[in-house]
Amino acid sequence: MNVRELTRAEIEAFLAAHWHGRLAYSFRDRVDIEPIHYVWDNGWIYGRTAPGTKLTLLQRNPWVAFEIDEVRSQTDWTSVVVKGTVYFVAEEATAAGDAIHERVMQRLLAAFPEENGRMAETRFVLFRIHVDDYRGLTTT
Repeated sequence: MNVRELTRAEIEAFLAAHWHGRLAYSFRDRVDIEPIHYVWDNGWIYGRTAPGTKLTLLQRNPWVAFEIDEVRSQTDWTSVVVKGTVYFVAEEATAAGDAIHERVMQRLLAAFPEENGRMAETRFVLFRIHVDDYRGLTTT
């Protein structure tokens, strides 16, 4: 089995083709990782979350890692790790913020139609991750 680095174009295509990943974040001496649904849009990772501990911690320490894997077998897999900063998208902030919010909400609703009601009721805080760095590996 050979492992090679993905190109930027391959990483972005991989991010666009998937919708589920794991968000890793820390605060003081504690590290957590949680699965999230996401959409890739114009160089950003967007997701929704509910108010609570994770949201509070991300507001205090917005630096995160995000991982997406596709495991086809023990020797056939692809993995991408993104490092970046979380920003929260407020609906009322600006006209540009409104446009971003609306576009991404439509993408999330289209990507996860079976969860629309539940997501709207419980996970209504929209966030985005600015990609500061990423690395992708795959087997050949």
